[in-house]
Amino acid sequence: MTDLKPIIAKNISELRVQKGITQIDLAEQLNYSDKAVSKWERGESLPDISVLYEIANLFEVSLDYLVTEDHEPNIPSSIATQLKKRRKFNHIFITILSILLVWLIATTFFVILEYANSSGPVITHAMLFIYAVPISFLLWLIFNSIWFKQRRNYLIISFMIWSILASMYLTALVYWHYNAWEIFLIGVPGQAIIIFWSQIKSTKAFKKFTKKK
Repeated sequence: MTDLKPIIAKNISELRVQKGITQIDLAEQLNYSDKAVSKWERGESLPDISVLYEIANLFEVSLDYLVTEDHEPNIPSSIATQLKKRRKFNHIFITILSILLVWLIATTFFVILEYANSSGPVITHAMLFIYAVPISFLLWLIFNSIWFKQRRNYLIISFMIWSILASMYLTALVYWHYNAWEIFLIGVPGQAIIIFWSQIKSTKAFKKFTKKK
């Protein structure tokens, strides 16, 4: 009977290197320890079938690929690393471009309003830039969830919440001349929820992490 351990070990190691990630990165994405990944790549143990399925999806290959010894020639790791860096650069560029587009729209409307109503107070038109801040954080959150490390989402959500509250406060102050400072009190339990939520997530991952050592 064919020993699948060295075959799977070789395939996981090669796919990981081609993707340009470390054993720690792979372990985090699978919610396993880097020691477990190291054992898989040394052929000392085999991942469960469910984990093999996750690995196959992660590297965009079939399960057959992971248990097959001979494959078509793969892209050299140096080229794969360059492609990965290029994709990451494109993702960052698209994210920044999208956020800048928000500010371009805000600036355009500001200029139009200033031109159409030059006698009006500048500060009311400038509120467009205040509203652009939470929208920018929202876009960052969306793109970060798709392309980047999702752990950063907790920080982005925090910034987005406080910027929304600041926008509401300034809106009440500018348009209704009301100092609604109490609105920031909403952010206190909101921030606490985010902090505890992040800890709950980390605890679940840690339990699975230590269980599979």
